[in-house]
Amino acid sequence: MLGEQQNETNLNASKMVRSGPRWRVWGFVGGLILLTLLFVLYGRSDWMSQLFANRSVNNLSYLVEKRGLEVTITEQGTVESTENTEIKCRVRGFSTVTYVIDAGTEVTEGEVLVRLDTKRVEDAISKHTTESHTARATLETSIAKLNQSMLQEDAYLEGEYKTRLQKLERQLKVARTNLETAESHLANSRSMFNRGFVTLLEVESNEFTVTRAKLELEVVETDLRVLEKYTRNMRLETIRGQLAAAKSKKQADEAGLAMDVGRRDRAIKELEYCVITAPKAGLVIYPSSAAWKDTPDVTVGAAVRRDQTLLLMPDLSKMQVKVGVHESMVGRVHVGMEAEVTLANYVLEGKVSSVASVAQPAGWWTGNVVKYDVIVEIPSMDDLKPGMTAQVDLLLVSYDDVVVVPVASVVETEDGCFCWVKRGDNFVRKAIILGDGDDVFLVVKNGLGPGDEVALSPQTVMAGVDAEDKQGGFENAEVEQN
Repeated sequence: MLGEQQNETNLNASKMVRSGPRWRVWGFVGGLILLTLLFVLYGRSDWMSQLFANRSVNNLSYLVEKRGLEVTITEQGTVESTENTEIKCRVRGFSTVTYVIDAGTEVTEGEVLVRLDTKRVEDAISKHTTESHTARATLETSIAKLNQSMLQEDAYLEGEYKTRLQKLERQLKVARTNLETAESHLANSRSMFNRGFVTLLEVESNEFTVTRAKLELEVVETDLRVLEKYTRNMRLETIRGQLAAAKSKKQADEAGLAMDVGRRDRAIKELEYCVITAPKAGLVIYPSSAAWKDTPDVTVGAAVRRDQTLLLMPDLSKMQVKVGVHESMVGRVHVGMEAEVTLANYVLEGKVSSVASVAQPAGWWTGNVVKYDVIVEIPSMDDLKPGMTAQVDLLLVSYDDVVVVPVASVVETEDGCFCWVKRGDNFVRKAIILGDGDDVFLVVKNGLGPGDEVALSPQTVMAGVDAEDKQGGFENAEVEQN
């Protein structure tokens, strides 16, 4: 009992600071601070002599013993709900918040949570309404042109084409009759010429008449053939092309009208979205702010974007704690691991439900420390509220009856780890092999045993030895090997 009380007193006096797996760094930093002070005071030899004259008495020590040791990770976290109803902005672009309900308010279904500025949306409604009216007028014109194009083929076949065809057929009939008449007159004039009743000039005149009648007949036949074979088909293709173009124009105008009407209707809907109401009754909280910000993103006057989470409505029946575990220790954390969660008024037992596979973003605001999110499920209680601060202790491993030394008594060098062990009135350096440990104690695998007394401030011992060596008062310290 006396040894345990002495160890407790010495440990408290040493003011050891928890440093997790980075105990070597803190030891090194502490040594630097002590060495700096000693360097400043080096010139006062009388003070240095008094300090180290009774170093076996003044230096705090720890009596090594076997004991149980629980290796834990202790981190600060935040209580949150496992299931949150997200209240998001549904207005496109950026909108200015004109009203937001206070965090922690109990609301009823349909109660107003957020109001957004409506000017931009109202301007969009006016613009798209005008555009939709213009598009509708354009569509009506296209429909009228389409209907005209649909009538053009029948109008051509039954009107212009038919009239032209009949005219050419009549001309063809007349031309054939004229040719037959001319040929009859020519034959008669030749017969009369042979008998001497008409002159040669009259015969030649009748021959010319026949030739002209043949030419006129060929012209009419050509016109008729071109009409039926080319003109008619070309005109029909033109009419059908115009009809197809009219149909496409109508479809394009319909799509344009639908787009303008859709934009108008969407703007009208977004005007409704500018007033965000509670989808259910419950507690309203702000989403967690980014680590480098001091205030939440949702405040009056802030600009919010579409799909941004503005508020959360947590399910208070399902709660958890999120903590960040350092990258050097996250490999020892697994799902199902027991955890002790300490809140302001009570302590809860929880279990690890998930370990993130991707680290949190590291930056200057986190000191470039890489951590992984670990979720600890805790039982629901009436007093639990999202945002509460919680201390989470994760039990990694438990040791029974092992040799342990305080973190503050160990010095790490390039040659290994050492402790300063008391031998008589002096301390000697002794090499040790360390095992697991927590923020306060380390397991010693080899090099120390129960009953050994180690210095809790080895840097002071080391500095004292160096000072006395320079003053010529002490012999070099012995290095004790295992």
